[in-house]
Amino acid sequence: MEGEAGTRAPGPSAAPKRRITWQKLTFLPLALALLLLATWLWFRQAELDFVSESALSDGQVSKLLWQHIRLTVISTFFVLIIAIPLGILLTRRAFRKATPVAMAFANMGQATPAIGLLALLVIWLGTGQRAALIGITVYAVLPVLSNTIAGLKANDPTLLEAARGIGMSPMGVLTRVELPLAVPLILAGVRTALVLNVGTATLATFGGGGGLGVLITTGITSQRMPVLVLGSILTIALALLVDWLASLAELLLRPHGLETGT
Repeated sequence: MEGEAGTRAPGPSAAPKRRITWQKLTFLPLALALLLLATWLWFRQAELDFVSESALSDGQVSKLLWQHIRLTVISTFFVLIIAIPLGILLTRRAFRKATPVAMAFANMGQATPAIGLLALLVIWLGTGQRAALIGITVYAVLPVLSNTIAGLKANDPTLLEAARGIGMSPMGVLTRVELPLAVPLILAGVRTALVLNVGTATLATFGGGGGLGVLITTGITSQRMPVLVLGSILTIALALLVDWLASLAELLLRPHGLETGT
């Protein structure tokens, strides 16, 4: 019995089953390329009327795609500079009591329907990308904030005591021990936020913020299937690409010691 218990001892051995690998990362680009190829072949034989052609001509698609990428990148940047420092601050002894309040606000931001939040921001700030960026940012703070707090709290206290014991300053412990150990969880939160931002950015069109949501709403309101399909496929492809890039970063930036469980 003792031998069997020893073979089933809990630890990092279970982690590799969920770990991102290079083999898994090679599949997604192939699937994405096939998706885009199938869409291109379908468009070659699709019949476009005047409404569809006017919605897709004059570089409109590339312009809306660039707007969507811009919304995603800028909102994610603001999520990172808000959520990660705040998560670090809330794990310090002097600010731990404020954690429930901060998490309540973050949960409230994501629990609020995105379209309703955007509508309120448009009423307050007017139409344009500013309202859209604030709404997207508020909606994506929660995963990064919660994962930053969880990653820092999960650090082994004995490692932190050992670092302090060799004379490291509090800032040195944070930057050289705590944050590197918390990187996998933080990156997982960033990955979730990125995909959320790509999806939420489609709603920016309702506030005059542009993006691929313009194609989707145009396709729905005018009942033009090619326009709707193109907007939807490009949004899906962008979300998959962002998820793949985030997975790649998660694999490359993961501390090497965590891969072996040591």
